[in-house]
Amino acid sequence: MITSTAIIFLIILLVGLAVAFYLGNKSGKASKEKYWLEQLPLHRKEAIAKSRSVIGGQFSEQLAPYLPNFNFNPTECKFLGKPIDFIVFKGMDEKNINEVIFVEVKSGKAKLNTHEKNLKNTIDKKKVRWVEYRIPEELTKKKVEENEKD
Repeated sequence: MITSTAIIFLIILLVGLAVAFYLGNKSGKASKEKYWLEQLPLHRKEAIAKSRSVIGGQFSEQLAPYLPNFNFNPTECKFLGKPIDFIVFKGMDEKNINEVIFVEVKSGKAKLNTHEKNLKNTIDKKKVRWVEYRIPEELTKKKVEENEKD
């Protein structure tokens, strides 16, 4: 049979374990919070720097046709942004388009990403074509008829 001393010992042991768990948990939370309070300014600073870099890159992409050494007439450039920055319709100003050029703008040591490489390879293989899409007449007639009724 279990003696009263053994029962008291087990109760003290269980209470001690519960207190140790509680204190350890509280201490862990406090140290985790302290860590994040120290790290948060660094993470914010890094996020702001990345954001500025991205915004600066997007801004300079759109300005590229007006910067020195850009080889195309800015009025013949159409900005897309994705998947390619510009399509240049060479000769468009003279109403005689004689070449279509895809332009990707990069700065610093930036390289083409996977999608840009894929697009470049597709264009290099001359897998480019013209498609004309006509809106079904039923769709445009309904609009015209509705406008005429009003």
